[in-house]
Amino acid sequence: MVNVITEIIINCPKMQVADYAANPDHAPIWYDNIDSSDWRTPKPLQLGSQIAFKAKFLGKELAYIYEIVEFVPGEKLTMKTAQGPFPMETTYTWTAINTNTTKMTLQNKGEPKGFSKLFSPVMATMMKKANEKDLKKIKGILEKE
Repeated sequence: MVNVITEIIINCPKMQVADYAANPDHAPIWYDNIDSSDWRTPKPLQLGSQIAFKAKFLGKELAYIYEIVEFVPGEKLTMKTAQGPFPMETTYTWTAINTNTTKMTLQNKGEPKGFSKLFSPVMATMMKKANEKDLKKIKGILEKE
């Protein structure tokens, strides 16, 4: 099992951070590895919503569909995919430190299958680095707004 948790403090109100991060249309902007997001179900985001993502990770092109399995606006968002060699669950949580400061937590966990199992420790390290970079990017975007 791979379980990577990354956190960052963003100097913006919690709802501003949550609204931006929870919008799949923004994912290609703040995630370096995500090239596109495409809604498979009607907007707005809700339980059961499905979004197709195209991404690159460790030199491979990936295409997968995330389904929203938990959504508490402004608090928590969990997306899950069962596809491919590395089924993944991604969770965002947002905690107000004060009215203008938010702690955002990004958690990725999954169970690699087949050949990918051998690379679990490397994948966890690479995911942690990528998540730290992505959280720094969203922080920069939101603190400029």
